[in-house]
Amino acid sequence: QVQLVESGGGLVQAGGSLRLSCAASGLSFSSYAMGWFRQAPGKEREFVATISLGGGTTYYADSVKARFTISRDNAKNTVSMRMNSLKPEDTAVYYCAAKYGVYSAQYNAYDYWGQGTQVTVSS
Repeated sequence: QVQLVESGGGLVQAGGSLRLSCAASGLSFSSYAMGWFRQAPGKEREFVATISLGGGTTYYADSVKARFTISRDNAKNTVSMRMNSLKPEDTAVYYCAAKYGVYSAQYNAYDYWGQGTQVTVSS
């Protein structure tokens, strides 16, 4: 049974930082590209960042580029995302997702999803 469990969300002031983590189990982690997506109230789920199997390639949404950094540790089956210079518009539920093979920015390409963690940025 595959499980993706996110942690690290919370309430932070604009300009602050948070680090999200996702612990994966029940899958061959190094065979899966990992991604972070987010969904704000009343909006569709949107791509945030993705990382390749070995971690050598990353890709970000323009809205978070240079502020967020995705990383992975295949020895620990975890993927993390450091979020700096947070803005109120970053407020959303953040989801970790796993995709077999090549990384993608398309949410419907992902095979497994976590339950999400809330990030709230106050102005």
